[in-house]
Amino acid sequence: MSAGVWAIIVVIAIVVVAALVAFLVWPALRRQRLRRRFGPEYDRTVQERADRKTAERELAERERRHSQLRLRDLSDDEKRVYFTRWTEVQERFIDDPAGALTEADRLVTTIMSVRGYPTENYEQQLADLSVEHAEPLGHYRAAHDIATRPAGAAVSTEDRRTAIVHYRELFEDLVGVSDQGKKDVKQ
Repeated sequence: MSAGVWAIIVVIAIVVVAALVAFLVWPALRRQRLRRRFGPEYDRTVQERADRKTAERELAERERRHSQLRLRDLSDDEKRVYFTRWTEVQERFIDDPAGALTEADRLVTTIMSVRGYPTENYEQQLADLSVEHAEPLGHYRAAHDIATRPAGAAVSTEDRRTAIVHYRELFEDLVGVSDQGKKDVKQ
């Protein structure tokens, strides 16, 4: 065989090996990227779905949907207003724990809406928030579960306090300021 034929065979072999490696490595790289992006939400979704592939397809679909949302950051003035309202929620808790919990839920939902997240459906809220706010999402679930217990279900003051603390985690993440930023915004 001539040198040209050997060169073509070598190039084809390299392309086939590269394609095979990419085929074998791509799922692991995708899994790693999704794990990093979704944190604990990745594990939760994998547990809830029939298999890992289905869960990863769902997470990728969440990313696709999220990329189509028209999200925006809050202005410094808006942050100040929301921090003031959050302080009022916490102060209200002393005299009216149930009312404060309702207001905390309403405030978080308002901020979601102002930032551009659809707020009509709780399950869709979770899916949309999971893309950029996966870390506090467990807190939001816990708070929402307490806030939406059926009428007549026992909800203690301590349960309500816990829910407020959980809502605060998402509140702070949605407002989008660090601990130093919170001090700056409040001034």
